[in-house]
Amino acid sequence: MSKRQEIRDRRRRTDRRNRILIILLVGLIAVLVVFVLILPGLKGPNVGKIVQITPVARKAAVDKTTMGDPKAPVKMDVWEDFQCSGCLSYSKNLEPQVISTYVDTGKVFYTFHFYPFIDGGSGESHQAANAAMCAAAQGRFWDYHDMLFANWLGENAGSFTNARLVVFAQRLGLDMTAFNACFQVNTYADQIAQDAQAGGKLGVPPTPGIFVNGKMVVSSAGQDYLPSFADISKTIDAALNQH
Repeated sequence: MSKRQEIRDRRRRTDRRNRILIILLVGLIAVLVVFVLILPGLKGPNVGKIVQITPVARKAAVDKTTMGDPKAPVKMDVWEDFQCSGCLSYSKNLEPQVISTYVDTGKVFYTFHFYPFIDGGSGESHQAANAAMCAAAQGRFWDYHDMLFANWLGENAGSFTNARLVVFAQRLGLDMTAFNACFQVNTYADQIAQDAQAGGKLGVPPTPGIFVNGKMVVSSAGQDYLPSFADISKTIDAALNQH
């Protein structure tokens, strides 16, 4: 074999090896791209950090969103939007005091009502309400109520995406077949709308709207402020004194 032929053969082998390396490299890049695109779907939707709660024993009445003795002398009705920052503050700081002081002692029959008005196109307020009622169908409204507020991220900030609402139910150990069947078809949309309409007729302010025997509780600090426990207690005590 001539020197020139040997050089040509070596060059062909080198070219063939380079083509194989290029094909392998392109294939590897393609696999990596597919992996990056598909992996998130395999792992499921990103729901972020979920705060777990410890369920609190409450004297829940027969109706799904109530607490206490239906024969109690005072009826307290509260309208809330789960996205509302004022409702978050009320539910974490004031509601437990109302429950321990008046509901658990048989003085107040307490009812939660839905007033979803913040949505802003996200649908989170209505979907959170719907999910809460699906949990209520399993006797777990108040646990789900606490789960929602424990995982509040802000208004229209992705707190209550459908994926997160489902995970909340899973974390509470609900029957997920029943929950999903209920949640996916907005089973309680009409009831939630009726709650909101009733609240509107009563003149519910920016939530929470707190009523004692039909009388709105107003903050002593001014109309735009959340009533304090002292404000609520004063109104309840006045209603109790009438009995």
